Order: sequence, then C-alpha cells, then structure tokens
Amino acid sequence: MPQGSASSQMRYFALFLQSMSSCLYVQLTRVSLGYMPVVSQFSPHTPCCPRDEQDSSLLDLLQERLLACATSPGDPSGPSSPCSTHCSDFPYFFPFQAPQTQKEEQLFYPTVSSQDCRVKKEKRVIASMCSQKKWYSCVLPRYLLYDVNPPEGFNLRRDVYIRIASLLKTLRKSENWVLVLPPWGHLYHWQSPDILQTRIAWSEFFDVPSLNRNIPVIEYEQFLAESGGPFIEQVYVLQGYAEGWKEGTWEEKIDEKPCIDQLMYSKDKHGYYRGWFWGYKETRGLNVSCLSVQGSASVVAPILLKNTSAQSVMLDRAENLLHDHYGGKDYWNTRRSMVFAKHLRVVGDKFRKEYLQSTDEADKTQYKEDWTQMKIKTGTALGGPYLGVHLRRRDFVWGHREDVPSLQGAVKKIYSLLEMLNLEKVFVATDAVEEEVELLKKLLPEMVRFEPSLEELELYKDGGLAVIDQWICAHARYFIGTSVSTFSFRIHEEREILGFDPKTTYNRFCGETEKNCEQPAHWKIVY
Repeated sequence: MPQGSASSQMRYFALFLQSMSSCLYVQLTRVSLGYMPVVSQFSPHTPCCPRDEQDSSLLDLLQERLLACATSPGDPSGPSSPCSTHCSDFPYFFPFQAPQTQKEEQLFYPTVSSQDCRVKKEKRVIASMCSQKKWYSCVLPRYLLYDVNPPEGFNLRRDVYIRIASLLKTLRKSENWVLVLPPWGHLYHWQSPDILQTRIAWSEFFDVPSLNRNIPVIEYEQFLAESGGPFIEQVYVLQGYAEGWKEGTWEEKIDEKPCIDQLMYSKDKHGYYRGWFWGYKETRGLNVSCLSVQGSASVVAPILLKNTSAQSVMLDRAENLLHDHYGGKDYWNTRRSMVFAKHLRVVGDKFRKEYLQSTDEADKTQYKEDWTQMKIKTGTALGGPYLGVHLRRRDFVWGHREDVPSLQGAVKKIYSLLEMLNLEKVFVATDAVEEEVELLKKLLPEMVRFEPSLEELELYKDGGLAVIDQWICAHARYFIGTSVSTFSFRIHEEREILGFDPKTTYNRFCGETEKNCEQPAHWKIVY
C-alpha cells in the first residue's frame, strides 16, 4: 500500500467506506500520519452491512464527512478542515489514540487474514479518522447484557445497574463495549391486575440519553436490530463457590465451575438454549456456562476480555457482583445519570403543585436536564411544605418485625414530625394492602397519596407509579422512610442529588420493640 499524501489517504478511506455495503474486513497498517486501512474481502453476513435506515444513515454521514475531507484543499488535519471530526460524533463508536508501541498495536489491531476471521467469527470492523492531528479508531461494539434473580425488586435492580456500569467502564479501557439495558418484567411488587407488565423498555422509567452521558447503553430492541437476530452468543450464570467463603483474608476471585444449582435454561431441538430472557421467548443462547465469583463487578473483566471472543455476552444473576467503589465518584456519576423519565417527572411535579403547593422555584429544587451540569451545594434545597413518608408493608411486616412499626405507631411518629416541622400535609408512599390503606385514611386524614386512574396505571405501570412516588417524596421538606428498604435508599440518593440537608433525609421509622433504632448512614455525594 503506497503511503502517499494525507489527501490521497483520505480518498482511499472514502472509497473504503463506499464498499462497506459489501462487508469488508479492515486491517490497519501504520503509515506516516497514523493508520491506513488495508481492505480484504470478508464474510457477507457480518454486522458491518447496513441493516436498516439508521445504519445506512450513519454510513452515509461518515462517508460524506470523509469525502469532504479528501477533496478539501490545504492541511486535512487542520482545525478548519472537514477532516476535523471525532468518533464521538457517531453513536456507539469508541475513541482512543493510536497505539504507540508494537505491543499495543498487536492488542488493538491483530493481523488476521480474512479466512481466520471467518473461522473465529470475528465481527468487529475497524476504521480510522483524523481529528485535529490525532488519529482515532472507531470499533463496532461488543454487547454486555445482564439479568437479576427474578424475586429481586425494582430498586435493587437499579443498584445492580450501577455495579454493571462500573464493569462496563473497566471493559471499555481495553475494548469497545456497549451495555444492553435489560427489559423490565413483572416484578414481585408489581401486583396490579389486568395490565401487561413485561418487555418494558428503560425509556418508560428513565431518561436514556442521560444514561448515555455516563456509559453507552442501548435498549434490548435496538440490540436485536444491531446484532442481526435474537441470539446471545455466551451466557454466564454467576454463582458463589460451592465451599462458601472461608474465614480469613478477603480474596476476590472468579473461576469457571460446574453449575451448583439447576440451570434455568434448557436446550431445544436445535441445540439452542431457551430461558426467560426478559420475556422475549424468541431469544436463544448459543452457549451457557457457570462462573463462581467472589468480589466486585470488575473481577469479571478478564474473563470477558480474554476467555471469550463472543460479540454478545450475558451475565445472569448479576446481583452476585459487588460494587467496585461504593459511594465514590464513579458510583455517584452513574447514580446521577439515572434520571427519571421526563414524562413521569412532569406528572409528579403537576401533583406537587396541585395538591401539595410545591414548586421547584419556591422549594429551591431547581433541576437541570443535563445531570453533568448539576452540582448543588448540600443544604441549599428547602423542599415543599409537606412531610414525605415511605411506609413499607407487605413482606416487611413479617420479614422485619423488629424495626417496622405498626400502623398506629407510624401515625404517632408522623403527627410528632408534623408538629415539630410546623407542617399540615403528609405525602405517603406505601405498598400497604387495601385494608391497611383504608385504616391509614381514618387514622391520618391529612394523608395525601398519588392514586392513579386505570388509564394512568396502564400508561405508567407499577414501575412508573413507584418513580412518581419517589419523585414526590424526594421534594418534601422532610423525609422519613423504612429501615433497610431500597425504595427509601433511592429517595435518600435523590434528595442528596437535589441538595437537601442530610438531617431532613436520612431518617427512618422505628419498631415499637426496637431497642437501638439506628438511623440510616449519610452517603455524601461526590462530584
């Protein structure tokens, strides 16, 4: 390949892009200015082909930029040149500087023949672009999927997302990975009858562009479109060690081991694995194996980077992974990125204004749509003129008998707080059964609740109602929650982000027979 001028190199690359619809495999060779694509024929079924209008538009845009660069006069790497672009302009592409050593070159750009590619089922396509005299590589991603033990609730699953996000950041230091958001299914606490609550996209509850400001994520439906079908190449089921944890020095470790429990997957007549797969019955796993794990999320990274070349990898029972750095900057960046869907926040804000005389202006809880621009000083938020309460019932009544109060005990505490705070209204979020709700209304006439119509329930679903309840509680002048409830924990975090005084946030009810009623710990936000 002649090294030629920068302009001729860019023209060659433009020609390469024109031929991408024929699915060409790209190897990169060092040249004077960076890396030059050397093209060899590749398998026609690989995902470099445009599969839909979105893919075609992406290739058209990339081709247009580079054709303009190739035909422009002057320095093609100058700041005013059309060449001055960046991989981040294109979704799911991964920017990094060109390798500086032979070892790095082998790591990122292995020399592989097209025949070897077919054998290894290589599915990544590498391209190069210039950006202000720096060369970057843009690599089509590998996909990380995950699921959680079915009985786990909505708010524990939100915590698992933070752990997996940390793992993804570790993976992206070496390769281009994208997180596939696991669709929401019918959870234990979602008990509204007669509404379909499976295969729910994250955009129903969270603002996906906000998530993408932290790590690259896509919905499962988009994964199906990008990957070419409902297949997950490798499923790892995470489990503990059969011998359990031995006392002594804590050791992080992970090993491929025989499955301890019976697999929740079964082979069909074609040799594919069937399973729950978030309610997508058409989805199949190509390989399933078990990993015994003891440690934080990133302990899995070496397995994913070195032990498998699968383009799509799923971690089942991901709750077995611990946080990499709980309460640190990375934790809070991910937590802050989990912005509630705007349509749910609007419903909550409308309810606050109409029934609780609460607005962001009066409450000093101004909110920015871009979470990266929100750095609020602790103690500046005032909150609306009402008491926020989360009263967990149902399984907590018998599962946490000592630290969960009776309804009468809870009402007594609520009245005490109303008097202390000189407030008249109380907003209550509770999973209490209908009989207990009716009793609460009699014992606590001041109680305000968000009670949706059937149409609203079908629209927002139980998960959306939980978000609305949490949003309203997060804006209260004072909040009191339930011991060890993840629902209350998430409200603590939301209030920390909004800038409330910790004394108005980290509070819980005490059981009538509880001797030592320890209050929740304050996890200070880190920017």
